Amino acid sequence: MSLFDTSRFSVRNSDLPEHESRILSLPILCVIAFTIGLVAAAGAVIFRILISVVHNLFFYGTFSTVYDANQFDPPSLWGPAIILSPVIGGLIVVWIVKTFAPEAKGHGVPEVMYAIYHNKGNVRGVVAIAKTLASAVSIGSGASVGREGPIIQIGASFGSTVARKLKLARWEKITLLSAGAGAGIAATFNTPLGGVLFAVEMLLPEVSTRTFLPVVVATATATYAGRIAFGLDPAFIVPLANLPVHHAVDYVQLIAFALLGVLAGFASWAFIRFLAWCEDIFPTLPGNEYTQNMIGMFAIGVLGYLFFVMSGEYHTYGVGYATIQDILNDQPYTVLLLLLLLGAKIVATSISLGSGASGGVFSPSLFIGATLGGAVGVIGMSLFPEHGFAPAEFALVGMGALVGGATGASMTAIVMIFEMTRDYNVIVPLVLAVAIAVGIRRWRIPDNIYTIKLRHRGRPIPQIRHTNMYLVRQAKELMAKNFMVLPVDTTVSDALKALPADAEGPIHVIAEDEGRIAGYVRFGTIPYRADRRAHQTLREIMSSDYVIAAQTHILNSVITRMNQRNRSYAIVVDGPGVVPRTDNIVGVIDTTEIANAVITNHYA
Repeated sequence: MSLFDTSRFSVRNSDLPEHESRILSLPILCVIAFTIGLVAAAGAVIFRILISVVHNLFFYGTFSTVYDANQFDPPSLWGPAIILSPVIGGLIVVWIVKTFAPEAKGHGVPEVMYAIYHNKGNVRGVVAIAKTLASAVSIGSGASVGREGPIIQIGASFGSTVARKLKLARWEKITLLSAGAGAGIAATFNTPLGGVLFAVEMLLPEVSTRTFLPVVVATATATYAGRIAFGLDPAFIVPLANLPVHHAVDYVQLIAFALLGVLAGFASWAFIRFLAWCEDIFPTLPGNEYTQNMIGMFAIGVLGYLFFVMSGEYHTYGVGYATIQDILNDQPYTVLLLLLLLGAKIVATSISLGSGASGGVFSPSLFIGATLGGAVGVIGMSLFPEHGFAPAEFALVGMGALVGGATGASMTAIVMIFEMTRDYNVIVPLVLAVAIAVGIRRWRIPDNIYTIKLRHRGRPIPQIRHTNMYLVRQAKELMAKNFMVLPVDTTVSDALKALPADAEGPIHVIAEDEGRIAGYVRFGTIPYRADRRAHQTLREIMSSDYVIAAQTHILNSVITRMNQRNRSYAIVVDGPGVVPRTDNIVGVIDTTEIANAVITNHYA
């Protein structure tokens, strides 16, 4: 068995995969992000129009683009037959997904995360079209899903497609993908800060000037264009937001808000678990995708119609914004109805997505949180009438707590609820409840509602993304110093004899040619036996795919240069010489040194 690793020596440039090395300047990247923001806003407009058309066709048999999701609809012309609306729509959705883009199934964000971490930032362009059509039919026909997941995937698809057409580097593809996703959510909810934070918290593996600025440009552009199309009003109107505040939050209310955070944490856990269970169980049901979808969508149709019979409104159909707005308007809801709506929405959304619908989970999370918070507010108002409990304010806090708990994006939840309602009065209890909800949910289950789907596919992503401190360590702190310099024409046999007998670990041998660095060979520690390479020289087996690094270079710079030049290791030298000599060598950074730096950073 050989003492040296020959696996790298057989690689030739022609065998390497295509290396995407085109790097655009930051201003150019921002110009492209501006275009992506405009397209994302246009996508949001088209998506809403399609939802309106589908909804009016399925519920009233008319062709119209007039539809306000924040207002309750009049009863459908079809009476009890409206139960079949989600079933018919579901069959169309299954056909679209199976025919054009399987990635369009489900709630969208996991597929975007999968593209970032496991598919080099690649999202097919056809996904945008398929997702738009499938989600519009799902939501318009009554499936209990949201419209933010689709527009995130639509924006991400366009950003990724543009980057692939320009043959950009992987980090640029991911940046533009994230910019498109953030722009989509910003245009949908009129939340520019929320869009930026969503991209940062949920999508971007790296947060720096080169990645952050394009996201900001795209989201700001999409928000401005969205306001031109949809108006300046926030996503929800909160009458309480205009009332002046003369004192701090009542201490009894503050305790109740903390309790709401605890309940939201458990509700988030229940939502995640039941959704994951439905996504696992429906594919195992008898029949095919069409029959499985019919079973689920029939249940959705029955559930929505039962609420209509009981309360006069189709509460669990579609995005559910009308119910949320009604609660925020402080309309009288009983605790029993609010709790029934809470449980029904968890069941309806889970069944919809599990059986093959296409749509998001953000809006259902808002719905669940509003009903939970409203119930706590009503109970508090009954038990402590003198402490000023307002169910609408508790509904607001519940919305943020549920979104934060379910998605794990705590900052996004806090900022988006403020932007969507413009009610600054609830910021303190909102921060408290979101923090508690996220903590409770993580205690019960580490994965959020997006990442659990990827884990079940066997494609998990990091649960905790933190600053990689090892990247700022200097080369001299982590380089290997156990190296030798030998003439390039030294035979392998003689090189082995020159190795120190008491050496621990592999020995790095630098091949020297007239005082200059010619190449590199790494010798292992396994006892040497006869080998066909024994009479070959270092020149014949050495590798020359190295970069030169100074002792003060940080690891991030070293790895970046290795990646750009497609090299395997770095030789560290003392001094900035343009053509360094072997006398200047002070160490070597190979894959082992990089791995050790990562492990030390994570577990020290």
